[in-house]
Formats: sequence, C-alpha cells, structure tokens
Amino acid sequence: MKKSTASIAKSLKKSGFYEPEKKKPERLKIIGNVTTKPQRMEIVDKLFLEKKLKNGGNVSLAIGRGEKLPAKQGAGLTAKGREKYNRETGSNLKAPQPEGGSRRDSFCARMGPVAEKSEKGSRARASMQRWNCPGW
Repeated sequence: MKKSTASIAKSLKKSGFYEPEKKKPERLKIIGNVTTKPQRMEIVDKLFLEKKLKNGGNVSLAIGRGEKLPAKQGAGLTAKGREKYNRETGSNLKAPQPEGGSRRDSFCARMGPVAEKSEKGSRARASMQRWNCPGW
C-alpha cells in the first residue's frame, strides 16, 4: 500500500525526525526506517521541483529595475538580478568571468553558435563581448 506524503510526515514526526536536537545522520536513519526508497525519491523530487520552480520557474527580470543590463551595456544580469534569480529559483548563478578561466571557456563555447546566428546588437552578441570571448 502506498503511503501519502501526509502519512509519511506523520510517521516522521512520531519517530522524532523533527526534533531540533537530532543531527543529520540520525535524521537520515529515521527516514530510512520510515520510508521506502521510491517514497524517498518521490519526496525529494517534489521538494526539488518546488524549490526550483517557484512561480512556475519564470522569474521576471527588468532593465528598469536594474536587474539586467541593456544590450548596449553588455547584456547579462546585474548583481541584483542574479540575487533575485537565485533567491526565486534556488539556483547559484555567478558573476561573469571575463578575465578568463574554465567558466568563461565553457560559456564562450556554448554561446558562440547562438551569437553567430543572432542579429547585430542582440543580447547574445553583447554577452559574448562582456565575457571577453575570443573573436568578439
């Protein structure tokens, strides 16, 4: 018989899972005793999706609120925009790495084909320039 999320939560509470003095290893042991692996996977998936897709996954970012830069200034998100996006989606966006490094190389490799197909003055081309990608 499949347990509902509510009944699993009730079982966890009964077994002392939510007590503040319980350490992580103790909590993991309790979860292992109270639930089956498929139930744990379902719970984790549900929590993950809720965290990642707050507001349906759509984060409203605007130039006027200072959350992203216009294409003329290099496109991309400002620190305020990254903070908002990370907060609302649970992501971990980092600032551009124009001085070089593996993140820049990876970004340039991924965005290169997109920027080549886009129009002049587009956000894709501006981001390539902002990240100091070779050839832009």
